Formats: sequence, structure tokens, C-alpha cells
Amino acid sequence: MKINYDLKMEEILKEISESGKKKRLLIHSCCGPCSSSVLEYLKEFFKIDIYYYNPNITFDYEYWARMEEQKEMLEKLDYDMNVIEGIYNPKEDFFEKIKGLENEKEGGQRCYSCYDIRIGETAKKAKEEGYDFFSTVLSISPMKNVNYINEIGEKYSKEYDIPFLFADFKKKNRYLRSVQISKELNMYRQEYCGCVFSKVEKEQRDKEKALKWMTKALETAKKEKNTEQVKEIQEMIKSVKNN
Repeated sequence: MKINYDLKMEEILKEISESGKKKRLLIHSCCGPCSSSVLEYLKEFFKIDIYYYNPNITFDYEYWARMEEQKEMLEKLDYDMNVIEGIYNPKEDFFEKIKGLENEKEGGQRCYSCYDIRIGETAKKAKEEGYDFFSTVLSISPMKNVNYINEIGEKYSKEYDIPFLFADFKKKNRYLRSVQISKELNMYRQEYCGCVFSKVEKEQRDKEKALKWMTKALETAKKEKNTEQVKEIQEMIKSVKNN
């Protein structure tokens, strides 16, 4: 049976609202843009801190850029929230744990393991630090499997005995709102999830789109008998295929 995780979240928020007291929430964030509309929405119900734990981000320059953007966003919006930095060790905390899944397609078992790694550590940290709830912003993305995310959250809620805030954050235009906030604040918005595998898949998709566009342009040039343009496009296609 399909579960409406947005409805489950609203039921939890209603209880908190009726209690008249904000709860403490530790929420995992992968980056500023993905957290933007989530924090905007939840700050009325929770005293929020952000757990920036993302060992899946392969390249350190990308990792630091996203973390700084997270902090700058909070400053620009004047949010009274702390960013707690997790340990950044891609080799041990990501690559070792997803061994054998390197060739999985994006969205498959490798991604499940990646969610598991980050959500599990968030639950552990939240329990250690005495938070009332833990969660993650990952479901803001239309590309993420919301069932995986919430199933994992529920698993660690039981393991660490701390409530998980179920959510499907992309619902009710919150994904579109995150894009809007990112543009308003001129934020750095990455073009791939974070790991080297998603980067390679993104580059392959871009390459396929470029080849498709150039093939159409080549057909048009041939119909128009534009010999010079045909040669130029053929060279471009050759270059893209060889890269």
C-alpha cells in the first residue's frame, strides 16, 4: 500500500502545534538549496539544527563549497540554526560501504545504501545530543526515492529510540520553492547528487543530449546543402564522441 508521507508529517506537525511548544529537530542536509524551503516550512514547529554529514561527496572542493553555501544561506535568511559538521571520510564512510554496488544505476541499491549511511548517522547523533526528532531533507528532490528515505528513517528510529519526522518534502510546491529561494539568494546549485558515480552519469546524459541536438542540426544542414556547416557539425560530433 502506498504511504502518504506528507500526510504523516502533517499529523506530527499538528500534534506539535497543539502542544504549544517547539521540539528540537536534527535534520540531515546535503546542501543549502535542498534545505532552503524545508527549513522555511519547519522552523515554525521546531528548534532546528542541521547535520551536514555527506561522505558520499567524492571531491573535497565540492564538499566544502556545499557546506559554505549551507552556512551562508542561514546567515542571509537570519535563521537561528547551527550547522553541525559530521566527519568527512569518503574512503571509509562511503566507498568501503558501497563496495560491489559501483555499477548500480542511479536511484538503485547504491543510492539506498548512501541514504542509509547518512540517515543512520543522523539518528545516532540526534540520540546522543538529546534531540526530540531527526530527519533529512533528501525527499525534497524529485530524483530521490521517498519510500527508501522514510523506510530507512523508520528503521533507525526504532534502533535508536528517537522519533523520525516522516516527510515527502517536494510536495505542495516545496521543491519549486527551493528553486525560487536558490535563485533569490544567488546560491550555488550543484548539477549532480555528490558521488563520482552520479557525476559520471550526469556527464553522460549531457553528452547524449548534445549529440542528439547536433544530429538534428546536421540533418538540417544537409537538407539546406550547407557543405561548410555540415563539415563543422561533423567535427563537433566527432569531438564529443571522443571525449
